[in-house]
Amino acid sequence: MARETTYLELSQDDGGAHKFYEVTVDGTAVSVRYGRIGADGQLQTSSFPSAEKARAAAAKKIGEKVRKGYAPAVQGQRAARSVTRRQVASAPSTARAVAPVLWRFRTGSSAFGIHVDEDRCWVGNQAGDVYTLSHGGEVLARYSLPDGVKCLVADEFWIYAGCDDGTVYDLSSKVPFGAYAIAADVDIYWLDIHEGVLNVSDANGGLTVIDHEDEHQWSRKSAGGGAWMVRADERAVYHGHSGGVTAYAANGTGQLWHTRTPGGVLFGWQEEHSVYAGTVRNTVQRLSKATGAVEASYACDAAVYSCATSPDGRHVFAGDSSSSVYCFDADGQRLWKLGTGGGSALSMQYLDGRLYLVTTDGSLVCVDATEQAIAAAQQGSVPAPMDVKSAEALPVFTPAASASAVATISMAAAPAGGVVVECVQQGNRMRVQVVSGGFDPSWNVQFPRGIREAGARYVVDGLHAASGGFYRVRGEIRRLV
Repeated sequence: MARETTYLELSQDDGGAHKFYEVTVDGTAVSVRYGRIGADGQLQTSSFPSAEKARAAAAKKIGEKVRKGYAPAVQGQRAARSVTRRQVASAPSTARAVAPVLWRFRTGSSAFGIHVDEDRCWVGNQAGDVYTLSHGGEVLARYSLPDGVKCLVADEFWIYAGCDDGTVYDLSSKVPFGAYAIAADVDIYWLDIHEGVLNVSDANGGLTVIDHEDEHQWSRKSAGGGAWMVRADERAVYHGHSGGVTAYAANGTGQLWHTRTPGGVLFGWQEEHSVYAGTVRNTVQRLSKATGAVEASYACDAAVYSCATSPDGRHVFAGDSSSSVYCFDADGQRLWKLGTGGGSALSMQYLDGRLYLVTTDGSLVCVDATEQAIAAAQQGSVPAPMDVKSAEALPVFTPAASASAVATISMAAAPAGGVVVECVQQGNRMRVQVVSGGFDPSWNVQFPRGIREAGARYVVDGLHAASGGFYRVRGEIRRLV
């Protein structure tokens, strides 16, 4: 029988989706290719006992997508989503000594995404790989996402990866799922999430704010372009771009203040009362969140690619384009400068005496930032860094492509304490609400759009009430049958 291919696209007027779905039937084999328009996408192939059953399975998959708004299209007629990958140069360090690196994990591709908490370290690279490691350097898990990782951000317990395909994936469960879809006309540079509200800065200096239900709230165009910084709290969104840092009211009612910086902003950090902007003109500036006033400046010797602070703001760290890392006191006095030993730090985070860096050569690096270790390094005495290897048998977790790809379970086999949720059609929106008792039925659940089907019920390991008045999923998602 002849090979049959059906190609569909979903490209919404508001830019909320920009995806394709292709089904090919070749005898008893059915291949499904899917992803963002213009990309190669992911491929899944299944075999069936007969050609008739293969055609029936393909027809079912196509029907499901058509009901969700996909339509037949001609491949190549729609333009691919605009994606800008940060072009960075990394020169050798001019520091006289190298930092005391405890361990180094090479991810294989340039990396920007980093998050470090009390339990583990996360790193995401431009190949779409996300790894978790222990603080001692043991690789614990790996996620494979459909496109390059722009950044990793945390919102309480939840970890999110923002990718070049415009999807923000929730990595808090074993199987990652798409929690937000960013409009196709937004060329993403950086992301931040606060209480379920996603804030997106872009190549044109724009700022887009999306709520926990993946619905557009408001947007602004700042005075500059190339917005590599966005940080948010309950009061404001702090947007750093080529013209400085602009603060907007969290509810979108207007601009609170604007402060010009010495050169365009390349990275941003925040503490309770201050935001920190690393700039192309070799400087980190600390700005008051209340007024935008410059509180302190931290002078480096090259463009600042990244910055971070100790939790109390006592120390400020910076990484420059010449593979050096710095430490300053709160007032701006430089305490030390050392070479990274492996590229420039594109992102960084400090925790419990250690400084974690992700670098231009794709490495996650753990630096001993204690006073004793730094003093020894300045004298030329550093430990031999451990070269971390990823275990061959390490499981790889990938996002569920559709409802049919989600594991099923009967109610009788559902885990004790499992919570049942149901997909409910409300106008032109598919909401997810709690069916189990003990929860507020008026609150919606943040749930992957790709697996929502009217009337479908799912069981999750648990739900957490977020301060924004919605529930977040904790644990695995399984469909009830």
